[in-house]
Amino acid sequence: MSNVRMNFSEVQIVNISPVCYEFLNGSCPKFTYPVPLRVSLYLFFSLVVILTVFGNLFVILTIVHFKQLHMPTNFLVLSLAVTDLLLGGFVMPLCMVQFIETCWYLGILFCKIYNSVVIMLCTASIINLAFISIDRYYAVCKPLQYHSKITPFVTFIMIFICWAVSTVVGFVIIFLELNILGIEEFYYENVACEGGCVTLLTFLCMDCTYLITDLNGED
Repeated sequence: MSNVRMNFSEVQIVNISPVCYEFLNGSCPKFTYPVPLRVSLYLFFSLVVILTVFGNLFVILTIVHFKQLHMPTNFLVLSLAVTDLLLGGFVMPLCMVQFIETCWYLGILFCKIYNSVVIMLCTASIINLAFISIDRYYAVCKPLQYHSKITPFVTFIMIFICWAVSTVVGFVIIFLELNILGIEEFYYENVACEGGCVTLLTFLCMDCTYLITDLNGED
């Protein structure tokens, strides 16, 4: 009888799901992909990262090098390319490792910095596109007013607003935990765990972010 109980106990131990940190309570579950699949995923995502980085780097160097491209529209495109370059060079590699390894081993502080940068760059991309659409609106619909309205100085102000607002939004939301405002208990009881790096956005937080973007677009 004791042997049966011992064997049953051993079977249960074997079937326990692996976790990110074996000796820590509240550790996140870890899923291990088969080696061939992991290698394939790393190769695929690495190729995407390389194409993203070098593609945007080519755009940046082209605009910076050729003086005939130093125009308001291209400055906005340059700002967008810098955003995408940072996404490809910083965010995507970490996202790739987290997705394939299914665990976050860089600590809570770096997780907050990572999530802040993700929100910052995504917000910057949206605002950049909004400003580019304003630029194109004046160029196509009001060509006679274009050069008086969209000057290099105005473009500089647009880019400054884009990055300033995006930085404040990204880091304030994460470090003040506004992203889990109203669902703190649910987050810490059901989502947060050791070895995880998950970003949740409440509807209030998302509404504020989109409102800021809309206000920039209307300007």
